[in-house]
Amino acid sequence: MSHAAVSAHNIWKVFGNRSREAMAAVREQGLSKQQILEQYNCVIGVADVSFEVQPGQIYCIMGLSGSGKSTLVRHINRLLEPSAGEIFVNQTNVMKIDTKALQAFRNKHIAMVFQNFALMPHRSVLDNIAMPLEIRGVNKNERLQIAEHNLQLVELTGWGNKFAHELSGGMQQRIGLARALASDPDILLMDEPFSALDPLIRRQLQSQFMALSAKMKKTTVFITHDLEEAVRIGDRIAIMRDGRIIQEDTPENIVLHPANEYIADFVAGISRLNIVRAHALMTPLQEFSAQHGTVGEGWQRFDESTPLNILIAAAAQDPQPLIITKADKAVGVVVYQDLLRAILADESLQQEADARV
Repeated sequence: MSHAAVSAHNIWKVFGNRSREAMAAVREQGLSKQQILEQYNCVIGVADVSFEVQPGQIYCIMGLSGSGKSTLVRHINRLLEPSAGEIFVNQTNVMKIDTKALQAFRNKHIAMVFQNFALMPHRSVLDNIAMPLEIRGVNKNERLQIAEHNLQLVELTGWGNKFAHELSGGMQQRIGLARALASDPDILLMDEPFSALDPLIRRQLQSQFMALSAKMKKTTVFITHDLEEAVRIGDRIAIMRDGRIIQEDTPENIVLHPANEYIADFVAGISRLNIVRAHALMTPLQEFSAQHGTVGEGWQRFDESTPLNILIAAAAQDPQPLIITKADKAVGVVVYQDLLRAILADESLQQEADARV
């Protein structure tokens, strides 16, 4: 049985001199974030949050400014101390590690990529990438060799002797990612790493990060305020509001089954075409066979994770039903009418979103 790579249990963070009183008032009286500010002059950053991230998973935490997402991620490596709660990284309770051991634990197991790049201006690109290894005591030749390898991973070969001011924003962010990867951490923490970049560069870096993540199988906690970004890269998404997680699920289920009106407003403008997967549309094989008989030998076959837009393109070429598989075994069937219903639902969502603007 595999254990969670990161697990957080009942995390609270209350800022202010009367934080204990304020936290008790929230728990016992159900006071709102605004009421706590007015009555106790305290700010609720995180309120009773629990979650788990599985090994190799990209776990996106998203929300608007002030929702508590960046505060929450800083508890994983204890850049912030929680007011209450426990955090485990690979089954190690990071709350019980002393300061010296915590520094060593961070250096070996956890790396962080910041929104503002955080490169050292007096160091070359290679020296920036090698810095975590230098702190660890790795000899110079070895750390520069590792840095050069990670420079290649982010497709910036030849830029090692340059300095930060000689690089574009997108290049600097890739250096930040290379530096995080150089120490070969178990956990990557990424706090809105692409939000300051132009849309085209941002999408390119998202694609590059997804490819690297698939290749290196790094467990990642990714912070963003952009639902489209979260939906595109996340295996699971947690949406925060006023310091609490109000829905946590797969991107597909959040779009298809929003927990409340707040989430529904978030997802209203998101197209289903790249999100809805075959397994959500299919009729189970046994049920289909009972109604229609055996499946056709020449029908196209697609894995259950295939997105709706790929299924539509296939059906446009051949309108026969599509066989849906799991581990190469047929588990269901998608017919043309299923695709039409999904398209109509997507158009309806887009119209709702347009009406709100």
